[in-house]
Amino acid sequence: QVQLVESGGGLVQAGGSLRLSCVASGRTASSAAMGWFRQAPGKEREFVAGINYNGIRTYYSDSVKGRFTISRDTAKNTAYLQMNSLKPEDTAVYYCVAASGYSTTYNWNNYDSWGQGTQVTVSS
Repeated sequence: QVQLVESGGGLVQAGGSLRLSCVASGRTASSAAMGWFRQAPGKEREFVAGINYNGIRTYYSDSVKGRFTISRDTAKNTAYLQMNSLKPEDTAVYYCVAASGYSTTYNWNNYDSWGQGTQVTVSS
């Protein structure tokens, strides 16, 4: 599996921006697809964005498309989630994920490594 450590969460006003970072380590970190999920209070975990092992392919949920950008620095084994035009409904704990057996995946069940989560709070 891949070990993941997130950072960058915080409190921001609606319309503002935040950037989350996720450092991956482990034998398969460089070849794993990565992504972000989030979970708001009282709601199920929701897929946010994904990126393949080399950063060329990205995919997003409809709720964040056009506002969030996922990227990856392969030299640093670090994934980023740039969040712009934040809304109160984006408030959630954001989790970095990795699919250690997949260089690319569109199946959310393939993500087998999870970070500890970082809180993002958007005030209105």
